[in-house]
Amino acid sequence: MLYRLKTDFRLSIITLLAISALLGISPFAIMRFLQGNMLAGVVDLTIMLSITAGMVYAWLTGDTARSGFFMAVVASGGAVTVGVVVGEAGLFWLYPCLVTSFFLTEPRYAIFINLAAVIALMVHGAAFGSSVQMWSFAVSAVVVSCCAYAFAHRNKNQRERLEHLATIDPLTGVKNRRSMDEELAMAAASAARTGISYALVLLDIDHFKKINDEHGHSAGDDVLTEMVALIEQNVRRSDQLFRFGGEEFVLLMSGVDHTGLRAVMHNLQHILHRFLRHPGGSVTASFGVALLKPGESPDCWLTRADEALYRAKACGRDQIVYADEVVAEPAAETA
Repeated sequence: MLYRLKTDFRLSIITLLAISALLGISPFAIMRFLQGNMLAGVVDLTIMLSITAGMVYAWLTGDTARSGFFMAVVASGGAVTVGVVVGEAGLFWLYPCLVTSFFLTEPRYAIFINLAAVIALMVHGAAFGSSVQMWSFAVSAVVVSCCAYAFAHRNKNQRERLEHLATIDPLTGVKNRRSMDEELAMAAASAARTGISYALVLLDIDHFKKINDEHGHSAGDDVLTEMVALIEQNVRRSDQLFRFGGEEFVLLMSGVDHTGLRAVMHNLQHILHRFLRHPGGSVTASFGVALLKPGESPDCWLTRADEALYRAKACGRDQIVYADEVVAEPAAETA
């Protein structure tokens, strides 16, 4: 539960709003029922139940887009209703709704919801003591909405930047191991649901430490970035490359069979032989390849690819070893 709240910003806002609604509106609902103001009490109770239902839906389905939009409409619509029923004292409930709507749903929807709420109160007019008060409320509501939009927009940009930094390897620009774990889990789930085949390639640059020791880390960095560029130029856009750690990378491919996989791997090995260089000469890599088995977990899948890579390195490096085979394929001829 705490992990979902930490990683899903909109879900945390939905949850916070629901808890705040329960704690903040409940006393007023009870007070209005005790005072005999049944209509206002029913409105408060309806708002609480609707917001709670939206939160429960978000937690059960993970669909925070629909539940967030629903809760933004309910909160703003409820605030308008309270203003109409209670009068001037009810206008203050709209201000927090104007702010939270930008965090619950997309900005274009939030702008529409906020404008609709303010216009609805102005058209009804009963909640205002004078036209001056009505226009003062309208202007202040617009100012609050503009500030909330600016803050929400900046917050979204910062979150996206942090997510990018947390999931992308800064040197090569490919996704890191954290992203890889998520994508492997999604691939396993997709395979179980649709039957699409997936292949995992674990590759390791041969004698990479020697390159760093003899030619410097800048040369090693150049080899890494050049290898990533070569691989990305020679695989499909749907294939995903991850930096597993150091000089190890993982390539995730979908919709490939044994024959197609062998052709892809032979071509990649040939490309690296032909174009990948360091100041002292050519660079080679070892490959461990594993097709996802039915019902196999991502950890077991990765382990099989890692064991195949270990066999490739043990057989003399510059080899392609498939997890379901013992014998390594010979290195491709250099051009």
